[in-house]
Amino acid sequence: MRGSAGKWVFVSAFAFKGGPVLTLDGKGRITVPARWRDVLVSAVQGQMMVSKSHVRCLSLFPRPVWDQFETRLNALPASADGLRRLYIGSATEAAIDGASRLLLPPELRAWAGLEREVVFMGLGNRFELWDKARYDAHEAAVLEQDMTGQLDTLFIG
Repeated sequence: MRGSAGKWVFVSAFAFKGGPVLTLDGKGRITVPARWRDVLVSAVQGQMMVSKSHVRCLSLFPRPVWDQFETRLNALPASADGLRRLYIGSATEAAIDGASRLLLPPELRAWAGLEREVVFMGLGNRFELWDKARYDAHEAAVLEQDMTGQLDTLFIG
């Protein structure tokens, strides 16, 4: 949301979790789930940024979260130019319209393989948009990995 000086004030209370499978319409729009729409419209006036992600899906950020992410990306050494190209080079502004939809650019939809069924997944302060079949394959590959060490850290402390 905007502060008194007109600058973005980041609300760190974003806690997006889980998400439904939605249908992309013929014009490349996706309806933002109601449970997140109201907070996004009130906190950031529906202003979002969409970009490619390093895991071959689209990342969707509330604008102030994107601004902080972009600042951090730009502070990385030159060896991170590939990440900057991927995220910043593909970043596009998107706004939630009056019908609660986001228009996803055709080049980003094609890159992520989004055609019909889209997993709209909340991941804390951002979202990922996945083609359902691609997400199912990604999740299966993740489940093949041994995550015991990571889980021990989480559950044991």
